[in-house]
Amino acid sequence: MDTLIPDRLSTLGHPQRLAVFRLLMRRYPNRVPATELALALDLKPNTLSGYVSSLLHAGLISQERVGTSLRYAVDMDTTQATIGFLLHDCCRGRPEICLPFANDAAHKFPEMADQKFNVLFICTGNSARSIFAEAILRDLSPDRFNVYSAGTQPNSDLNRFALEVLTQNGHDVSVLRAKTIGEFQTNDALALDFVFTVCDQAANEECPAWRDQTISAHWGLPDPVKVQGTDAEKSLAFRQTYSALRNRMTGFTALPIASLDRISLQKAVDDIGQIKDKG
Repeated sequence: MDTLIPDRLSTLGHPQRLAVFRLLMRRYPNRVPATELALALDLKPNTLSGYVSSLLHAGLISQERVGTSLRYAVDMDTTQATIGFLLHDCCRGRPEICLPFANDAAHKFPEMADQKFNVLFICTGNSARSIFAEAILRDLSPDRFNVYSAGTQPNSDLNRFALEVLTQNGHDVSVLRAKTIGEFQTNDALALDFVFTVCDQAANEECPAWRDQTISAHWGLPDPVKVQGTDAEKSLAFRQTYSALRNRMTGFTALPIASLDRISLQKAVDDIGQIKDKG
């Protein structure tokens, strides 16, 4: 047995260290600034420093300095080795008794002629980025996808600059409305094939795991709503966000979903989230 395994498991046995690790897993493969971790988990900087130090010592996360900021990400090699130990040693290599979806590791989405995948885009509010994503993907590939969007916080309204940009690009805004994620978490809610967060705050929040075999990824973009300045400057920020999301939707619609296994498909949608935005 790897002598470091007990140390890693012990490190994750602390509730708040586990919370840091889980948040970084939700944001993988992104690196998250320490300040953002502290804010999302409501931790004092010194307290967070102690937690990340333990995770670093165990090899579960890695650290990178970007300017004056320290950024953290899950060390996936170490994480996989730890989970692999539990599977191969403790479970004696019997995934059918340890992993609920083990038999689906090589599962492919059967893309039939009449099948449409259900896709949900999530942001904190449901006013701009998630609305952009919903409108763009729906119009790019209406025969392949049923597209929805929602916010994690209530009382959101559609942003007027967002509606203007959508109208200018030929989208029908009459079918759009602000709504919350609760509509998609009821017992009788539709099964979702893909769930994407398009803002960091929504990705940082603690959300229930999606049922069934949902593929999820983080496609975070800066919030155009927070841009200060003239109406022209604000409008430019929304147009740039629209363009960035359209690039990602174009990449997503080009994926040969039916020919990819789940692992390959997950990597593909993760890679789309790393597409550099062009101003």
